[in-house]
Amino acid sequence: MVAELRQCIRLTLDCADICLASGGIGIRRTGSNEQVIVATLEACAQACALCAEECERHADMHEHCRICAESCRRCEQACREAIPSIGAGARSGTESLIQPI
Repeated sequence: MVAELRQCIRLTLDCADICLASGGIGIRRTGSNEQVIVATLEACAQACALCAEECERHADMHEHCRICAESCRRCEQACREAIPSIGAGARSGTESLIQPI
């Protein structure tokens, strides 16, 4: 069913890449770059939401899609909860780059 799952596979791979990059940027201990951290967390939350939405379409047919959707929803929530904990100065004078879904 690769043809039918092509978009799901694409979103899953994109999501994994964004999650990996966001995690790396978020845990770096050299200096501070709150605006970039917030932007990557927002992008990660967006990617996770889109991936979860797509995987939920196939969750009743494919166990890996169910697991992926659940993981993406947890990651999306964690990103959205982490954003306010980043220095308030990171967002002062700027709007969120990505609107919540």
